[in-house]
Amino acid sequence: MTISLGDGMRPGCIADATDRAQLTELITLGSLVDRAWDRGVQVMVEGPGHVPYDQIAANMKLQKRLCKNAPFYVLGPLVTDIAPGYDHITSAIGGTLAAASGADFLCYVTPAEHLALPDISDVHTGVITARIAAHAADIVKGVKGAREWDKKMAQARKKLDWDAQLSLTIDPELAREKRASRNPEGEGACSMCGDYCAVEIIHKYFDKKTEKE
Repeated sequence: MTISLGDGMRPGCIADATDRAQLTELITLGSLVDRAWDRGVQVMVEGPGHVPYDQIAANMKLQKRLCKNAPFYVLGPLVTDIAPGYDHITSAIGGTLAAASGADFLCYVTPAEHLALPDISDVHTGVITARIAAHAADIVKGVKGAREWDKKMAQARKKLDWDAQLSLTIDPELAREKRASRNPEGEGACSMCGDYCAVEIIHKYFDKKTEKE
């Protein structure tokens, strides 16, 4: 069993971030971590909420210091309050920095946040967006396999290997649907640059020359 130590004083808007109430409660959560561990009970600590970008790293360091590196999970954090309908994006911006700075788990935020209960589509979008933020942080932290995943994608793009590219995407279904709708003939290039595709030009003139040499 793991106890989740939630924070009732977490900021509900960026103006409340890193205020006295939030930090006082974090000190209390640190003492609760000690009490739980003394009794052999696992815990994780809930974090903010809404935090300006320039305060996120400091919030992660404070939690790790006060809670003795207990696992820390954050809701975003959202870096602005003005984007209802796009809060999955504002949370991913903060979530990447939070994870790179020490957060252990990112709670997903859906496009319906602050507006309505999410539906299945909202949940899917929110989860994928949180996974992107987490993966971006994993690259920075040197998590095994993270950078290799991106390297495989780069190699597939160099070869215009669309089967590999689509299978490597974080949301293959969406990627396949988007490509099919804009490039029904399945041509080699992505259709964005047309005849001026840099990858095709390099392959045509440079790669073939290298092969002859």
